[in-house]
Amino acid sequence: MPVRVKICGITHLADATMAVAAGADALGFVFVPGTPRAMTVGRVAEITAQLPPFVTRVGLFVNSFAAEIRATIREAQLDTVQLHGDEPPELAAELRAEVRVLKAFRIRDAASLDRVPAYFSAVDAVLLDAYSPDAHGGTGSRFDWTLAERIRSWTCPVIVAGGLQPENVADAVQRFAPYAVDVSSGVEAAPGRKDPAKVREFIRQAKRSDSPLQ
Repeated sequence: MPVRVKICGITHLADATMAVAAGADALGFVFVPGTPRAMTVGRVAEITAQLPPFVTRVGLFVNSFAAEIRATIREAQLDTVQLHGDEPPELAAELRAEVRVLKAFRIRDAASLDRVPAYFSAVDAVLLDAYSPDAHGGTGSRFDWTLAERIRSWTCPVIVAGGLQPENVADAVQRFAPYAVDVSSGVEAAPGRKDPAKVREFIRQAKRSDSPLQ
């Protein structure tokens, strides 16, 4: 099955429709105030209302309350939430009764992987991003890819993020054999604005091969 591609940090309808036309399977919208790609519920609702069917609409949250997430899901017409903070498995499982749930983990070293399996039964997939003391994502940094062999043994679907760009995404797909790859800053012309050529090339490279290294 071809790897799926999520283009995150969408802030404009033109970028959303361009990414879908290029073959994106999912679009990500950031609901974290004060961050470069932050969106309001109303602005996202205007975009999602114009998307074609079968495109996954993902809302990214950091340590939000369940009631706030639920309200945003309804108003912004989301079908998936990405928990990118310190949310416990219990919250993920609670939300999963209503939508698909992705739990993101910021990987600093091998020890960072130890807490991930505790979420396997509570989520639909885990997302691995690079650790940064200054941000929860979108930094353009990469985590240690030598951990790929351990990660490939997991039973839960894995989404690889962090430092991906058109030049290295095929390598990531080969190494991790992931369920999906997730990119934001790696295909941007400026924070929150996507570069069409980079988006098209990223998706082409991601989907051209999904056979892991032997």
